[in-house]
Amino acid sequence: MTTVVYEDVPAAARRIAGYALRTPVLEVSPGLFLKLELLQHSGSFKVRGAFNRMLSAGPLTGSGVIAASGGNHGLAVAYAAKVLGVRAEIFVPEVTSPVKVAGLERLGAQITQTGAIYSEAAEAAAKRAAETGALAVHAYDQAEVIAGQGTTGLEIMEQTGGVDTVVVAVGGGGFAGGITLGTASSGSGTDAAGPRIVAVEPERIPTLHEALRAGEPVPVEVGGVAADALGATQLGGLAFEILSGPRVQSVLVSDEAIVAARRTLWERHRVAAEHAGSAAYAALLSGAYTPAPGERVAVVVCGSNTDPATLTGP
Repeated sequence: MTTVVYEDVPAAARRIAGYALRTPVLEVSPGLFLKLELLQHSGSFKVRGAFNRMLSAGPLTGSGVIAASGGNHGLAVAYAAKVLGVRAEIFVPEVTSPVKVAGLERLGAQITQTGAIYSEAAEAAAKRAAETGALAVHAYDQAEVIAGQGTTGLEIMEQTGGVDTVVVAVGGGGFAGGITLGTASSGSGTDAAGPRIVAVEPERIPTLHEALRAGEPVPVEVGGVAADALGATQLGGLAFEILSGPRVQSVLVSDEAIVAARRTLWERHRVAAEHAGSAAYAALLSGAYTPAPGERVAVVVCGSNTDPATLTGP
Protein backbone atom coordinates (compact mmCIF):
# COMPACT_ATOMS: atom_id res chain seq x y z
CA MET A 1 0.00 0.00 0.00
CA THR A 2 1.39 3.42 -0.94
CA THR A 3 1.82 5.66 2.07
CA VAL A 4 1.11 9.39 2.27
CA VAL A 5 3.37 11.83 4.13
CA TYR A 6 3.26 15.53 4.94
CA GLU A 7 5.56 16.44 2.06
CA ASP A 8 2.98 15.14 -0.39
CA VAL A 9 0.53 17.84 0.73
CA PRO A 10 2.50 21.01 -0.18
CA ALA A 11 3.48 19.25 -3.41
CA ALA A 12 -0.23 18.77 -4.12
CA ALA A 13 -0.90 22.43 -3.27
CA ARG A 14 1.61 23.53 -5.89
CA ARG A 15 0.16 21.11 -8.43
CA ILE A 16 -3.47 22.16 -8.06
CA ALA A 17 -2.83 25.90 -7.68
CA GLY A 18 -5.05 27.66 -10.19
CA TYR A 19 -7.45 24.73 -10.34
CA ALA A 20 -8.86 24.54 -6.80
CA LEU A 21 -10.07 27.58 -4.88
CA ARG A 22 -8.51 28.84 -1.68
CA THR A 23 -11.78 28.84 0.24
CA PRO A 24 -12.49 31.46 2.92
CA VAL A 25 -12.42 31.11 6.69
CA LEU A 26 -15.12 32.83 8.74
CA GLU A 27 -14.47 33.63 12.41
CA VAL A 28 -17.98 33.33 13.83
CA SER A 29 -16.95 33.99 17.43
CA PRO A 30 -13.58 34.61 19.09
CA GLY A 31 -11.41 31.58 18.34
CA LEU A 32 -14.12 29.65 16.46
CA PHE A 33 -13.55 29.43 12.72
CA LEU A 34 -15.62 27.91 9.94
CA LYS A 35 -13.55 26.72 6.98
CA LEU A 36 -16.04 27.16 4.14
CA GLU A 37 -14.99 24.32 1.90
CA LEU A 38 -18.58 24.10 0.70
CA LEU A 39 -17.72 27.11 -1.49
CA GLN A 40 -15.17 25.05 -3.39
CA HIS A 41 -15.67 24.25 -7.09
CA SER A 42 -18.41 21.59 -7.47
CA GLY A 43 -19.66 22.33 -3.94
CA SER A 44 -17.18 20.33 -1.85
CA PHE A 45 -13.53 19.80 -0.97
CA LYS A 46 -13.40 16.82 -3.31
CA VAL A 47 -12.00 18.71 -6.31
CA ARG A 48 -8.68 19.07 -4.50
CA GLY A 49 -8.05 15.34 -4.53
CA ALA A 50 -9.57 14.86 -7.97
CA PHE A 51 -7.28 17.43 -9.58
CA ASN A 52 -4.21 16.13 -7.75
CA ARG A 53 -4.89 12.55 -8.83
CA MET A 54 -5.53 13.51 -12.44
CA LEU A 55 -2.65 15.97 -12.78
CA SER A 56 -0.26 13.50 -11.12
CA ALA A 57 -1.13 10.86 -13.71
CA GLY A 58 0.27 12.83 -16.64
CA PRO A 59 -1.46 12.88 -20.05
CA LEU A 60 -4.78 11.03 -19.87
CA THR A 61 -5.96 8.62 -22.55
CA GLY A 62 -9.13 8.88 -24.57
CA SER A 63 -10.77 6.58 -22.02
CA GLY A 64 -10.67 9.47 -19.59
CA VAL A 65 -11.40 9.00 -15.91
CA ILE A 66 -13.80 6.90 -13.90
CA ALA A 67 -15.06 7.17 -10.34
CA ALA A 68 -17.65 5.84 -7.95
CA SER A 69 -19.29 8.27 -5.60
CA GLY A 70 -22.22 9.04 -3.37
CA GLY A 71 -22.34 12.30 -5.31
CA ASN A 72 -19.77 14.87 -4.20
CA HIS A 73 -16.70 12.97 -5.39
CA GLY A 74 -18.40 12.28 -8.69
CA LEU A 75 -19.20 15.96 -9.11
CA ALA A 76 -15.58 16.82 -8.35
CA VAL A 77 -14.18 14.30 -10.84
CA ALA A 78 -16.67 15.42 -13.49
CA TYR A 79 -15.75 19.06 -12.88
CA ALA A 80 -12.00 18.38 -13.02
CA ALA A 81 -12.42 16.28 -16.15
CA LYS A 82 -14.37 19.05 -17.85
CA VAL A 83 -11.69 21.62 -16.97
CA LEU A 84 -8.94 19.30 -18.23
CA GLY A 85 -10.87 18.33 -21.34
CA VAL A 86 -11.25 14.59 -20.73
CA ARG A 87 -14.15 12.17 -20.53
CA ALA A 88 -15.66 11.29 -17.13
CA GLU A 89 -17.72 8.21 -16.29
CA ILE A 90 -19.33 8.28 -12.85
CA PHE A 91 -21.03 5.42 -10.97
CA VAL A 92 -23.42 6.44 -8.20
CA PRO A 93 -25.65 4.39 -5.86
CA GLU A 94 -29.39 4.69 -5.61
CA VAL A 95 -29.14 6.80 -2.43
CA THR A 96 -27.49 9.65 -4.34
CA SER A 97 -29.64 12.76 -4.11
CA PRO A 98 -31.37 14.10 -7.24
CA VAL A 99 -29.52 17.39 -6.70
CA LYS A 100 -26.18 15.63 -7.17
CA VAL A 101 -27.34 13.54 -10.13
CA ALA A 102 -28.57 16.72 -11.82
CA GLY A 103 -25.20 18.33 -11.18
CA LEU A 104 -23.41 15.43 -12.83
CA GLU A 105 -25.66 15.77 -15.85
CA ARG A 106 -24.88 19.49 -16.14
CA LEU A 107 -21.16 18.71 -16.10
CA GLY A 108 -21.55 16.31 -19.01
CA ALA A 109 -20.50 13.13 -17.19
CA GLN A 110 -21.68 9.71 -18.28
CA ILE A 111 -23.70 8.50 -15.30
CA THR A 112 -24.49 4.97 -14.22
CA GLN A 113 -26.73 4.68 -11.16
CA THR A 114 -26.38 1.22 -9.67
CA GLY A 115 -26.40 -0.50 -6.30
CA ALA A 116 -28.09 0.41 -3.07
CA ILE A 117 -24.98 1.90 -1.43
CA TYR A 118 -21.59 3.36 -2.38
CA SER A 119 -19.64 0.10 -2.11
CA GLU A 120 -21.83 -1.55 -4.74
CA ALA A 121 -21.34 1.37 -7.13
CA ALA A 122 -17.59 1.18 -6.43
CA GLU A 123 -17.47 -2.49 -7.43
CA ALA A 124 -19.17 -1.68 -10.73
CA ALA A 125 -16.82 1.23 -11.38
CA ALA A 126 -13.73 -0.90 -10.71
CA LYS A 127 -14.94 -3.53 -13.18
CA ARG A 128 -15.60 -0.87 -15.80
CA ALA A 129 -12.16 0.73 -15.27
CA ALA A 130 -10.49 -2.64 -15.86
CA GLU A 131 -12.43 -3.00 -19.11
CA THR A 132 -11.77 0.49 -20.49
CA GLY A 133 -8.36 1.48 -19.13
CA ALA A 134 -9.77 4.74 -17.75
CA LEU A 135 -7.90 6.36 -14.87
CA ALA A 136 -9.61 5.37 -11.62
CA VAL A 137 -10.02 8.25 -9.18
CA HIS A 138 -10.93 6.76 -5.80
CA ALA A 139 -13.18 8.72 -3.48
CA TYR A 140 -10.87 8.44 -0.47
CA ASP A 141 -8.34 5.56 -0.49
CA GLN A 142 -5.71 6.85 -2.91
CA ALA A 143 -2.49 8.62 -1.98
CA GLU A 144 -2.88 11.45 -4.48
CA VAL A 145 -6.48 12.02 -3.41
CA ILE A 146 -5.59 12.19 0.28
CA ALA A 147 -2.69 14.57 -0.38
CA GLY A 148 -4.96 16.81 -2.41
CA GLN A 149 -7.58 16.93 0.34
CA GLY A 150 -4.80 17.76 2.80
CA THR A 151 -4.30 21.13 1.15
CA THR A 152 -7.37 22.23 3.11
CA GLY A 153 -5.33 21.71 6.28
CA LEU A 154 -2.51 23.87 4.98
CA GLU A 155 -4.97 26.68 4.32
CA ILE A 156 -6.59 26.37 7.74
CA MET A 157 -3.27 26.85 9.51
CA GLU A 158 -2.29 29.77 7.29
CA GLN A 159 -5.64 31.57 7.36
CA THR A 160 -6.29 31.26 11.10
CA GLY A 161 -2.74 31.78 12.29
CA GLY A 162 -2.94 28.32 13.85
CA VAL A 163 -5.59 26.48 15.83
CA ASP A 164 -5.63 23.97 18.67
CA THR A 165 -8.29 21.74 17.13
CA VAL A 166 -9.75 20.95 13.71
CA VAL A 167 -13.21 19.36 13.62
CA VAL A 168 -13.93 17.44 10.42
CA ALA A 169 -16.46 14.91 9.17
CA VAL A 170 -15.41 11.37 8.24
CA GLY A 171 -16.79 9.05 5.58
CA GLY A 172 -14.06 6.93 4.06
CA GLY A 173 -11.47 8.97 5.91
CA GLY A 174 -9.55 10.56 3.04
CA PHE A 175 -10.45 14.14 3.96
CA ALA A 176 -9.76 13.78 7.67
CA GLY A 177 -6.57 11.90 6.89
CA GLY A 178 -5.40 14.59 4.52
CA ILE A 179 -6.20 17.36 7.00
CA THR A 180 -4.32 15.48 9.72
CA LEU A 181 -1.25 15.50 7.47
CA GLY A 182 -1.76 19.04 6.22
CA THR A 183 -1.97 20.54 9.70
CA ALA A 184 1.12 18.74 11.02
CA SER A 185 3.70 21.15 12.45
CA SER A 186 6.59 18.71 12.90
CA GLY A 187 7.45 15.03 12.72
CA SER A 188 5.94 12.49 10.39
CA GLY A 189 3.43 9.67 10.28
CA THR A 190 0.98 9.09 13.11
CA ASP A 191 3.34 10.68 15.66
CA ALA A 192 3.51 14.08 13.94
CA ALA A 193 2.81 17.08 16.14
CA GLY A 194 -0.03 19.45 15.31
CA PRO A 195 -3.56 20.38 16.37
CA ARG A 196 -6.02 17.82 17.69
CA ILE A 197 -8.22 16.34 14.96
CA VAL A 198 -11.79 15.69 16.07
CA ALA A 199 -13.12 13.17 13.55
CA VAL A 200 -16.91 13.29 13.47
CA GLU A 201 -19.16 10.55 12.13
CA PRO A 202 -22.90 9.90 12.11
CA GLU A 203 -23.88 7.23 14.63
CA ARG A 204 -25.32 5.26 11.73
CA ILE A 205 -22.05 5.24 9.70
CA PRO A 206 -19.22 4.78 12.25
CA THR A 207 -16.42 3.66 9.92
CA LEU A 208 -13.52 5.22 11.85
CA HIS A 209 -15.02 4.57 15.27
CA GLU A 210 -15.37 0.86 14.56
CA ALA A 211 -11.97 0.65 12.86
CA LEU A 212 -10.28 2.10 15.93
CA ARG A 213 -12.19 -0.32 18.14
CA ALA A 214 -11.19 -3.32 16.00
CA GLY A 215 -7.64 -2.19 15.29
CA GLU A 216 -8.25 -2.27 11.54
CA PRO A 217 -10.88 -1.12 9.02
CA VAL A 218 -14.04 -3.22 9.26
CA PRO A 219 -17.39 -3.10 7.41
CA VAL A 220 -20.25 -1.14 8.95
CA GLU A 221 -23.89 -0.71 8.06
CA VAL A 222 -24.77 2.51 6.26
CA GLY A 223 -27.84 4.68 6.80
CA GLY A 224 -29.16 8.05 7.88
CA VAL A 225 -29.40 11.60 6.57
CA ALA A 226 -25.73 11.87 5.50
CA ALA A 227 -25.45 8.49 3.75
CA ASP A 228 -25.18 9.98 0.27
CA ALA A 229 -21.90 11.73 1.17
CA LEU A 230 -20.49 9.90 4.21
CA GLY A 231 -21.75 6.47 3.21
CA ALA A 232 -18.53 4.48 2.92
CA THR A 233 -19.04 0.97 4.29
CA GLN A 234 -15.43 0.72 5.48
CA LEU A 235 -12.67 3.18 6.33
CA GLY A 236 -9.86 3.39 3.79
CA GLY A 237 -6.62 1.64 4.68
CA LEU A 238 -4.48 4.70 4.00
CA ALA A 239 -6.74 6.84 6.16
CA PHE A 240 -6.57 4.29 8.98
CA GLU A 241 -2.77 4.53 9.01
CA ILE A 242 -3.06 8.28 9.56
CA LEU A 243 -6.15 8.51 11.78
CA SER A 244 -5.06 5.84 14.25
CA GLY A 245 -2.47 8.27 15.65
CA PRO A 246 -2.64 10.07 19.02
CA ARG A 247 -3.75 13.42 17.56
CA VAL A 248 -7.11 12.04 16.46
CA GLN A 249 -10.26 11.85 18.60
CA SER A 250 -13.27 9.99 17.22
CA VAL A 251 -16.78 11.20 18.11
CA LEU A 252 -20.26 10.23 16.95
CA VAL A 253 -23.30 12.44 16.37
CA SER A 254 -26.94 11.57 15.84
CA ASP A 255 -28.93 12.28 12.71
CA GLU A 256 -31.02 14.68 14.80
CA ALA A 257 -27.89 16.61 15.75
CA ILE A 258 -26.81 16.81 12.10
CA VAL A 259 -30.22 18.12 11.03
CA ALA A 260 -30.15 20.72 13.80
CA ALA A 261 -26.62 21.80 12.90
CA ARG A 262 -27.55 22.21 9.25
CA ARG A 263 -30.47 24.41 10.21
CA THR A 264 -28.34 26.45 12.62
CA LEU A 265 -25.60 27.02 10.04
CA TRP A 266 -28.22 28.54 7.79
CA GLU A 267 -30.20 30.51 10.36
CA ARG A 268 -27.21 31.84 12.31
CA HIS A 269 -24.53 32.22 9.64
CA ARG A 270 -26.36 31.95 6.30
CA VAL A 271 -24.17 28.99 5.38
CA ALA A 272 -26.13 26.62 3.11
CA ALA A 273 -24.64 23.21 3.86
CA GLU A 274 -25.78 19.70 3.10
CA HIS A 275 -26.23 17.21 5.94
CA ALA A 276 -22.75 15.71 5.61
CA GLY A 277 -21.28 19.20 5.48
CA SER A 278 -22.95 19.98 8.79
CA ALA A 279 -21.75 16.91 10.69
CA ALA A 280 -18.59 18.52 12.07
CA TYR A 281 -20.54 21.52 13.37
CA ALA A 282 -23.03 19.11 14.93
CA ALA A 283 -20.28 17.81 17.22
CA LEU A 284 -19.97 21.26 18.81
CA LEU A 285 -23.68 22.02 19.03
CA SER A 286 -24.56 18.63 20.50
CA GLY A 287 -21.71 18.53 23.00
CA ALA A 288 -20.09 15.50 21.39
CA TYR A 289 -16.99 17.68 21.51
CA THR A 290 -16.71 20.58 23.96
CA PRO A 291 -13.76 22.95 23.51
CA ALA A 292 -11.87 24.13 26.57
CA PRO A 293 -11.98 27.83 27.47
CA GLY A 294 -9.76 29.75 25.09
CA GLU A 295 -9.33 26.81 22.70
CA ARG A 296 -9.00 27.85 19.07
CA VAL A 297 -11.16 25.59 16.92
CA ALA A 298 -11.64 25.30 13.16
CA VAL A 299 -14.76 23.50 11.95
CA VAL A 300 -14.73 22.35 8.35
CA VAL A 301 -18.04 22.82 6.54
CA CYS A 302 -17.33 20.49 3.67
CA GLY A 303 -20.28 20.33 1.27
CA SER A 304 -23.16 22.38 -0.17
CA ASN A 305 -24.81 20.07 -2.68
CA THR A 306 -28.30 20.25 -1.28
CA ASP A 307 -31.77 21.49 -2.10
CA PRO A 308 -31.90 25.01 -0.60
CA ALA A 309 -35.65 24.70 -0.15
CA THR A 310 -34.99 22.22 2.68
CA LEU A 311 -32.60 24.39 4.72
CA THR A 312 -35.18 25.25 7.38
CA GLY A 313 -36.70 21.78 7.54
CA PRO A 314 -35.52 18.18 7.93
